[in-house]
Amino acid sequence: MCSSWQLESGTCKKKLDSSNTETKIVAVDLQAMAPLPGVIQIQGDITKKSTAEAIISHFKGEQADLVVCDGAPDVTGLHDIDEYIQSQLLLAALNITTHILKPGGKFVAKIFRGKEVSLLYSQLRIFFDRVTIVKPRSSRNSSIEAFALCEGYNPPTGYEPNMMNPLLENSSVDWSKLDEVNRFVTPFLACGDLSAYDSDRCYPLSFKGKYERKDPIQLPIRPPYADAMNLVTKMGDFHIEHHE
Repeated sequence: MCSSWQLESGTCKKKLDSSNTETKIVAVDLQAMAPLPGVIQIQGDITKKSTAEAIISHFKGEQADLVVCDGAPDVTGLHDIDEYIQSQLLLAALNITTHILKPGGKFVAKIFRGKEVSLLYSQLRIFFDRVTIVKPRSSRNSSIEAFALCEGYNPPTGYEPNMMNPLLENSSVDWSKLDEVNRFVTPFLACGDLSAYDSDRCYPLSFKGKYERKDPIQLPIRPPYADAMNLVTKMGDFHIEHHE
């Protein structure tokens, strides 16, 4: 969900046996995606019921082994607000996941770290045997993003997924009777060590046969700067002079 064309969909396709006709990959994103052979693509908002139903319909009663959500809202710079909006997006993804993930399956989702991360952890822990908050080496140190790695999908007995209730407020299950839901301590695992590359720094490139410039695998479909580039192309080279 909220799938980057190359990172999520492309990586999953490479990891799985593309020759196996039973392999099914469903990619969902708010923006248009370039076609990728062997991947079912849906353009839509995962917080909308119609999109959720479209995702579920493609599985035709079958269940997924893995669900990945790399979605994030347009950040405001106000970390508390960004964290809250991100958590709501994650809960929408979790709600869809409860409809399609098989028992014992895995769920990986982007989160924004903050003071309420323990609450989010506890909510995820209700549905999974093991939840770990991880930060890959590719993620900038200055960024508040991390990822929730959820393993062993195991929903509470009697839980029934409900599309009209993504926040689980009116579920028939009495959550207050669950043991020690709010007593979990969030484990945090930083991938890599201090000797690894720092994502916030710039390192010189070695051009002596070790570095090769390559074109992008997939060019942007409708970039916001397209109109400006077309205007520059039509007008040719120009410069602006300022006279006092």
